[in-house]
Amino acid sequence: MNAKTKSKLKSIRFKLFAYFCLFSMLILLLVYGLQALFLNYYFAQMKVSETTKIAQQIVKTFERDHQDLTRLAKTMDVLATTNDDIYMRVETLAGKTVIAPYGDSFFVPKYSIDISKVRDMLSSGTNKYVSTVSTSLDKASDDDKILVYACFLEDDLVSPEVADAFGASNLECWNSSSYVLYILTPLHLAKTTTSILSDQFIYASVIALILSSVIAIYFSRRISKPLKSITRSAAEMGKGNYGVQFPRSDYTEINELADTLTHASRELEKTEMYQKDLIANVSHDLRTPLTMIKSYAEMIRDLSGDIPEKRDAHLAVIIDETDRLNTLVNDLLNLRHMQNKTITIEKNYFDIKAAAESILASYDIRCQKEGYNLIFNCRDSITVYGDESKIKQVIANLVGNAFKFCGEDKTVIVNIKRVGKKMRCEVRDNGAGIAPDEIDHIWERYYKSSSNLVRPVEGSGLGLSIVKEILILHKAQYGVTSKVGKGTTFWFEMDAIKSKNALMTRS
Repeated sequence: MNAKTKSKLKSIRFKLFAYFCLFSMLILLLVYGLQALFLNYYFAQMKVSETTKIAQQIVKTFERDHQDLTRLAKTMDVLATTNDDIYMRVETLAGKTVIAPYGDSFFVPKYSIDISKVRDMLSSGTNKYVSTVSTSLDKASDDDKILVYACFLEDDLVSPEVADAFGASNLECWNSSSYVLYILTPLHLAKTTTSILSDQFIYASVIALILSSVIAIYFSRRISKPLKSITRSAAEMGKGNYGVQFPRSDYTEINELADTLTHASRELEKTEMYQKDLIANVSHDLRTPLTMIKSYAEMIRDLSGDIPEKRDAHLAVIIDETDRLNTLVNDLLNLRHMQNKTITIEKNYFDIKAAAESILASYDIRCQKEGYNLIFNCRDSITVYGDESKIKQVIANLVGNAFKFCGEDKTVIVNIKRVGKKMRCEVRDNGAGIAPDEIDHIWERYYKSSSNLVRPVEGSGLGLSIVKEILILHKAQYGVTSKVGKGTTFWFEMDAIKSKNALMTRS
């Protein structure tokens, strides 16, 4: 068996077909087993129930007609006509035949023997108060089994003393108006009936197998067809065609699979685009400082090596550009560690107001030199529980981001306040804002807005991704609101600690 054949045998299409056919065969075998093993039993139970109903009808007729044997005989004649496989007979307690719908000529000797056995059981006196007795008398074979049913057609004039004398040798003491009803019926199916059922079962089995095969082929193809289409689309996605659309079908599970793969394809497409942007941005950010470092190093070598003032200025540029490279590399490494959950945070209680002031103080020189207006609003100290250095990094990234995009007024506003049980930090600028269709993507790694309205600046696109990962590690809530042309507000919230002595506690 080659690999291709093995693959087909393991396919959903083949297994659905095989399972459907197997299920149909099991159902047919179950029906055949029930017919072979239990059909005669069910038939016997049905005859017992039917015989009991006939006997009850005869007893009610006898009582209703005040023991009128003529009317009883007519009723039994009707019943005998409608139930041709049942033999009925009424005798006196002494064994004399009173009513026999078919006549004594129909009364074959073996029925006489069976009636004698039942009469002996009634006269045995083991249970004097039982009015009906049913038994199945074993014969030489199953085809000879019959049900013999007997019950009293008792006269109201029969006294308890007479009833207690039942079974005595002098049966003449019984009231002549007391009778016994006997009903006999075979407990086996006719051979012709069994043969007809067997033939019908064979035809029904063949038809059922053909229909089940056709249905199995139809459903196996109907289910496997969309899965094959999804497989082909997945193969295209594996080749790098991330924009592929996975087809839907009539089945919820397959639709969920198709939608999930389509979403994954789109995410991979966006990730590929972001990675390309990252490579371009990082390459540009690396090229610029490296070019500056090389240029100023050459200037020190050729021109300013012996001039302390110029040499120090050139070295300062080299140091600044080196710091810029170091920051970029650290951002990449930090983001990788955060996303891989390999970074640890050291939480303690600290004053968020003091932490923010220390970060904002580093922007004083820039504000003086470049004309920026940095406004900080925080009335009271608010204690939070978290990694102070990481939260400072969040504030620094948000403020740095606001400085890049604050617009012509060069105003950045930082608000820290208590909102209920939470501390809320907001960093707002009055810049161009962010387009509504890009708000949901700004936290994604490598993302930089493509809109001409916003953010036409350099950068690797990692700052907000780092902010997001740090806040997730702190289980903090965060978000952004923005209106095009009016500015953007980034915010995050952490639990505010009520205790004034929290700063004295360390986790």
